[in-house]
Amino acid sequence: MAQIPLLGAIAVVLHDGHVVLARRRKAPDAGLWGFPGGHVEWGETALAAAARELREETGILAEPVRYLDNLDILRTNKAGMVEMHYLLSAVLCRYVSGTPVAADDVSDAGWFAFDDVLNASLPMSARVPDLLRYAIAMQKTPPEM
Repeated sequence: MAQIPLLGAIAVVLHDGHVVLARRRKAPDAGLWGFPGGHVEWGETALAAAARELREETGILAEPVRYLDNLDILRTNKAGMVEMHYLLSAVLCRYVSGTPVAADDVSDAGWFAFDDVLNASLPMSARVPDLLRYAIAMQKTPPEM
């Protein structure tokens, strides 16, 4: 059986000094705060998937602007063997409307001040503060054409 990474997309939405985060209900990051997101569906771009997953998980409407980064998430067992491999495309999205409300596979959702996330004031998934720092810098840079 072929082992291939699972492709996912996460939405990074910045608005008025705040970022939308969702608390995962299911493994692998159950109970941790992170960017809303999920699997990319067949025939769907990661840009579109990020906006769709954001809407499904939080009710927030946003417009995908640009790719920020790709994150390889490797989950290993006690013997050090890789059991799960996710490739997550992080997408910067422009807020359009809505108030975060937990739905789908998240137990909570909300706007969080940049400083609270950057100072790791919440139990978060790996690399959330680093990706937020990068997103803040990139929102000031026009997308490449």
